[in-house]
Amino acid sequence: MYGLGPGGRRHGACGRAPHGRTAAPAGQDRQGKPTLNKERRPVTLVTGASSGLGADFARACARRGDEVLLVARRRDRLDELGREIGGSAHVLPMDLSQPGAAQALIGAVDALGFRVATLINNAGFGLAGRFPSLPLDRQRQMLELNVVTLTELCHLVLPGMVQQRQGAILNVASTGAFQPGPGIAVYFASKAYILSFTEALHQELKGSGIKVSALCPGPTATEFGDVAGVTNDRFHRFSARPKTVVTAALRGLARNQAVVVPGLTNKITAASNRFLPRAAMRRIVAGLKLRT
Repeated sequence: MYGLGPGGRRHGACGRAPHGRTAAPAGQDRQGKPTLNKERRPVTLVTGASSGLGADFARACARRGDEVLLVARRRDRLDELGREIGGSAHVLPMDLSQPGAAQALIGAVDALGFRVATLINNAGFGLAGRFPSLPLDRQRQMLELNVVTLTELCHLVLPGMVQQRQGAILNVASTGAFQPGPGIAVYFASKAYILSFTEALHQELKGSGIKVSALCPGPTATEFGDVAGVTNDRFHRFSARPKTVVTAALRGLARNQAVVVPGLTNKITAASNRFLPRAAMRRIVAGLKLRT
């Protein structure tokens, strides 16, 4: 099992990286020119892997034979999951909400001798409450993680995938991507970006051998509601099981399905914006009153 020490240096089974050495992004040399990745071991990179969907993605991918890189802030959770999965798991503790985190992460992946064959962009969080009452710095951090880091990771891994003419990217959006979200406005807006971006990427890469899917789950039994400050019991009561969502997501990605919406109720919710006026959708979401 591998890990990162302070500043992104390696430690553990493979020892420390040489002092002062900065790894180039995967698929590039020190001058930023493309390099061959065939000698590097393919891995599945799962962000937000310390709990919830991310942990179940890691378990499911390991079961099918992938080597998995688990990335999240909480080292203790990652170590515990790594021990559970066994030798095919490698942990990279990192706060991906910080500017420049994507570049640092892919540099670390490269330094460990891997290439990203499958990217599961699962890291993200939400905040419930009226927009003016929520801390601006926390909302900016949400956008950095949900939007900026996700976009940068896609950009950094795609040259290697294009070179290999194979690869897969799964970006986790939400059924909230299909309508505005009064009471959770920035989170829904960030997921709308992910859905739009991923669909465009899917179309751009058709015929390239690279699969790209957006996962749009509804409420799921994870820590999301607690982190977001959701206090309405209905959210938790109707939450889906993470394993069910993960199974549907990986099946959809294998089929190169542009948008994966698990569950009939969620499919109806996602499609409702086609026949309901946007004003009605705004009132419905506002009426959910996530904070009671």
